Amino acid sequence: MNTYAKAETLSGAKIAPLGWARAAALVIAFSLLTALSAQIVIPLPFTPIPVTGQTFMVLLTGALLGARLGALAMIAYVFEGTIGLPFFSAGRGGAAYLLLTPAFGYLLSYPLAAFVTGWLVERGWDRRFLTTTAAMAIGSVVILTGGWLGFLRLYTPAQAFVLSVAPFIVGDIIKVALAAAVLPTGWALIGRRKNSRQS
Repeated sequence: MNTYAKAETLSGAKIAPLGWARAAALVIAFSLLTALSAQIVIPLPFTPIPVTGQTFMVLLTGALLGARLGALAMIAYVFEGTIGLPFFSAGRGGAAYLLLTPAFGYLLSYPLAAFVTGWLVERGWDRRFLTTTAAMAIGSVVILTGGWLGFLRLYTPAQAFVLSVAPFIVGDIIKVALAAAVLPTGWALIGRRKNSRQS
């Protein structure tokens, strides 16, 4: 048995068949949901990066859409913000914000984080809470690593860690737990509906 065979994602099970038009609609919809989540901003006094809802949506997007569509949704989101739409944190946008602010590393990590999370979900990691949590945590590590690497332009590695990673660990654990609770519950509901139709 091939344990690495691609499994169905939750959105694929719910919206099948997933043609190109539906796939494009999902990509745009999740890019807009990520833009909306970026407007949830909690400033922190000890770092220039606020807590936002973006990372939650990045992980959920990868988990719900899978590797390819999840990454495409995040590429669309970054592109939309880069061309000037007010889609980044607190209504900001433009190439200057992307390239010249401390948010640089985080934003560029979003497509990879969604891809990695989606890749794991496509291998069945979203069926149980513990494996879903692991998939989300790995995606979160990708985002925090991207943020840390972005801070290395201005700070030492230790300073970058204190400013870009440490303040967000507790919040990310909460976000990961919330996102991880969604997927097994969704699969359980789909399973119940299938069973009720068969009975």
